[in-house]
This record gives sequence, structure tokens and C-alpha cells, in this order.
Amino acid sequence: MSSLTARHISKSYPTPAEDLVILEDVDLSLEAGQNAAIIGPSGSGKSTLLQILGVLDRPSGGTLMIRGQDPFSLTETEQAKFRNDHIGFVFQDHHLLPQWNVLENTLLPGLAQGRPDAALRERAHYLLERVGLQDRLHHLPSQLSGGERERVAVARALIRRPLLVLADEPTGNLDEENAEKVSELLLAMPREENAILIVVTHSMDLARKMERCFELKRGRLQPKTF
Repeated sequence: MSSLTARHISKSYPTPAEDLVILEDVDLSLEAGQNAAIIGPSGSGKSTLLQILGVLDRPSGGTLMIRGQDPFSLTETEQAKFRNDHIGFVFQDHHLLPQWNVLENTLLPGLAQGRPDAALRERAHYLLERVGLQDRLHHLPSQLSGGERERVAVARALIRRPLLVLADEPTGNLDEENAEKVSELLLAMPREENAILIVVTHSMDLARKMERCFELKRGRLQPKTF
């Protein structure tokens, strides 16, 4: 069994006329250490699929298995713990807490387990050094560039050693130079951590760098070749 297996995933919403189908019969299987891009036009369901894979939204049909566990069989409280233990998120808009500094934002996923211990703080320092922010530990998000904030988000996503890293348009708000730096980190660090990386993107440059690429068309996920 693959580390991530999605089978026949569907998502639809009822409307007065007929169901609005967003995803239909989506299959996806990835092993630890692999990466993939999902491309498609706006409104094609990319973010919806990412939310389902991240256990933030429940599918209308189909099954999702992550490391042999069906997360949708869990209670909401158990799902929250599952996400925190196994899934890291990198968002286009960062979602950093403005009143917390770089180190504190990186440690945030670990706070669910109580006060961060020495090992977690050491890992945060290591990750922030890897993303080139060792001199920005006590800066607030407002004191960082867009590229620096996105690099904090990458470090935060990896702090709990997740199996699955999900990135939604991670370079969408960045200039070419910062987009290249963030892309390199996204490709290198999850692989080093033996995590699965899935990126939803409009950037063909980023998509071409991934091992595999899929395109969402009319709710269906299809392999994409360049």
C-alpha cells in the first residue's frame, strides 16, 4: 500500500437544479519521498482536492488512506491531531501570526503538544537555518519580505516531520528570484525528510520541476506530460 492513496474521490454540492460536481473519480497514489504538481485553470477544483488530501474537507465519495489510516473515519478531534502529526501546509498567503516572531511561528504546530521541548526548538533552529533565516529568528512577519515569509511557512510545515506536505500556490505572490528560491526549498527539503510533496500551482516552471504532474480537467485528474 502506498503512503498516500486516494481512490475514486468525488466532491459535489447540491443546488436547486442539480448537483455541482467539483471532483469526479479522482485517483492518486504517492510514496514517501515523491513529489507531484497539480495544475489546471482557476475553478477546476485544485484547492478543493488539496483540502481533501489535507483532511480539511470531507469528500462526497471515495476513500483516502494516509500511512494506512482512513482519516475520515476519525472524530473531529482525532482528525485535528492526525493533521498535526502527519500533514504540513504551505499556503500562498503564509498565514503567519503577525504578533509572533519567526521562531515562534515555526514552532506553532508543536504547541498542540504543550510547551516546545529542547528537541523541537533545536529542530526549528535547524529548519530556519536550512531556509536561510537564521538571522531573522526574532523578526516579526511584517519585518520580512514575501519570500522570507514563504520560507518561514516551509520551515513551519516541516517542524513535526510530516509524511505529507501540501503547498497551495506557494510561489504565486513572489517575484522570479524568490519564486526560484522557494521552489528549490520545496523540492529539496521534503525529499530530505522522506515526505510526500504535493503542490497546486499555476506556475509551469514549478510544475516542470516536479517528478510527476497531473492536470485537473472537468473534475478529473489526468497525468500531464511536457
